[in-house]
Amino acid sequence: MNRREFVEKAGLGAALVTLGHPDRAQGSEVQQPHHQGANGPLATATVSFGAWASGINRGPNLVAAAGLPNNVHALIPNEVTIKAGGTVNFIIAGFHVVAVYGGETRPEDIDTSITVLPLNAPAPPIIDDPTNRVYRGIDPTAMPFLQGPQQQGPIGPPFQPLLQDRTEVVHFPEPGRFLVICAVLPHFIDGMWGRVKVNR
Repeated sequence: MNRREFVEKAGLGAALVTLGHPDRAQGSEVQQPHHQGANGPLATATVSFGAWASGINRGPNLVAAAGLPNNVHALIPNEVTIKAGGTVNFIIAGFHVVAVYGGETRPEDIDTSITVLPLNAPAPPIIDDPTNRVYRGIDPTAMPFLQGPQQQGPIGPPFQPLLQDRTEVVHFPEPGRFLVICAVLPHFIDGMWGRVKVNR
């Protein structure tokens, strides 16, 4: 039996056409929005989500911990503009959680009484308000441990540091004005939030 006979007898012909060319399957004109992005100016923006303070020595593998003034709790720049279909690259430095809210949500609309505890380490609560939320990022306590010695925070026993720095790229398919917060409760209370404006 040759390959063509096998494909026809197994009934795989239509499936292979669909997988190879989804727009051609049985006259389908369905487009996949998750494969569509923006091009040209305003297709993407970059936001530093937290920053390591200058003048510190992070070796060996010093991370941000409560009470250590080694991390700047800010979104830089505080507001960015992209066009619909574009992305924002959140470059996260330190113990932070990205949360994005649509529907013209204002900082005072966030219900800070709805929280969850981080998964794997004693750390501040994470805001978990689902109203108008369009994205919530990674819990940093679920990240891998760093190599090297344990770290001593200002209180409590020494601990093995976790990887905190990462990049999360968020797609904004629809126009609007979005609120972006650090969902680590004390960081948000201290004013760690910004905006993404998405034009048509």
